[in-house]
Amino acid sequence: MLRIQNLKASGGFTLIELMIGLVIVAIVLAMGMPSYSTWILNAKLRTAAESIQTGLQLARSEAVSRNAAVSLTMGSGSSWVVGCVVVTATCPTSIQSRATGEGSSSAVTVSPAAAAVTFDNLGRMSSPVPAAGTTFTQINVGLDPAVLAASKVRNLNVTVGVGGNVRLCDPHASSTDPRAC
Repeated sequence: MLRIQNLKASGGFTLIELMIGLVIVAIVLAMGMPSYSTWILNAKLRTAAESIQTGLQLARSEAVSRNAAVSLTMGSGSSWVVGCVVVTATCPTSIQSRATGEGSSSAVTVSPAAAAVTFDNLGRMSSPVPAAGTTFTQINVGLDPAVLAASKVRNLNVTVGVGGNVRLCDPHASSTDPRAC
């Protein structure tokens, strides 16, 4: 009889203990939500930048493998299409494409130096011609300032060198950081 009585006394939570636990969880979630939403928006920005980088690398490799000029054409937002400049039976207009909604947000803004980046059959960038004094073309990927404060955004740049090398870099990183532009 003593044994049954001890088990009943130690089982479960009281309503007060449960309510205190729920209040603590609610406070922790309320404190973490702004940081979480900032992290999500920056992750979508990074996804868009990496997608553009991948599209440029695809355009370069397709140009070499098809022995033809292939370009990545930027669309609205972070959408793009990789296709041949001169369409033939072996080189179609659209090799691969990406829509803005695939992993990124409509809040992501892309400001390329050119609407299209073209690679020749040797994998070199043939268009656009870089500005005087530079050896690369840069595509800036950021967030709409109305969505998130500029101090919280981790903008990224995708650079394409005249030799065809494609690189993702952080314009806010220090010059000694390998991620810096």
